[in-house]
Amino acid sequence: MCNLYRMTKSSAEVAGLFNAAPAAASNAPGEIYPGYPGLVVVDGSIRSMVWGFPLSLKSKKTGQPLKPKPVNNARTDKLSQFFWRDSFEKRRCLIPLTEWAEAEGARGSMTRTWLSLPDAELFAVAGVWRSSDEWGDCYSMVMKDGTGAAAEVHSRMPVILRGDQYPIWERGSAAEALTLCELPYQGNVEVDRTSVPWVRTGS
Repeated sequence: MCNLYRMTKSSAEVAGLFNAAPAAASNAPGEIYPGYPGLVVVDGSIRSMVWGFPLSLKSKKTGQPLKPKPVNNARTDKLSQFFWRDSFEKRRCLIPLTEWAEAEGARGSMTRTWLSLPDAELFAVAGVWRSSDEWGDCYSMVMKDGTGAAAEVHSRMPVILRGDQYPIWERGSAAEALTLCELPYQGNVEVDRTSVPWVRTGS
């Protein structure tokens, strides 16, 4: 599932598309990995949060706490589980992005494949968010079964939302929001297979 995406537009451009109040400042990079800050739209405002809910783990050898792991994808069929349920029912958000990436190829030599919408330089996918002791406010993408060209790259894809679906996702009932997750995506997805190795870059 998606462990890297790009959001190359400014906060002002995001504000214009989503009719939202722009963030005062953003430290979000252009390429966003789990554990990095990213922009989300919550209650009509653009906010910076960390991508991924912290999952606390303990060392199998010593039993001591380990550094929390960011869980950055919520599967549609898991939204009723304890880890996600409260956020899905009470705290849904829009995640603006320009494209997302999947790893393709043999283990040890995987490369980046980018997926985008050919008719939109900026679009929104479904997200959920919550506050955490570890990282402050954080968010996760919601993933559904892949369709069309996206399914040829990975079995799952983000829940892409149209403009008329934003209010339903943000303020509708949990049942209405779940319906959006279950609808097959009908639009086109552009696939760009690159030779860039699937390795994290930047800080």
